[in-house]
Amino acid sequence: MAWVQLIAGGILIVTGLLTMCAAVLGVFRFHYVLNRMHAAAMGDSLGILFIILGLMILSGFQMGTLKLLLIVIFFWLAGPVSSHMIGKLEVLINEHLKEECEVSKDGDI
Repeated sequence: MAWVQLIAGGILIVTGLLTMCAAVLGVFRFHYVLNRMHAAAMGDSLGILFIILGLMILSGFQMGTLKLLLIVIFFWLAGPVSSHMIGKLEVLINEHLKEECEVSKDGDI
């Protein structure tokens, strides 16, 4: 049973690391700031989920597992809010945004 736990946890951790590496490549390859933000936010959320799920499986189900679950919940609540705030800032300060995408009259994308 310990081997199954080790293999499942290792696979989830490696999957999370590969997801985060793909997000880093997306951040460097995209040219527009909102596309970079999307790659970073999606890779961050999914990568952290896989890594912490792998750690939860490796550590077994105990009080530390609950703490890791709370970390995942915090990241999943804080990530979209911070990404929205950064995107809204980009809409407000970028003068050439209308050349890249449609912007409504009130400033929303």
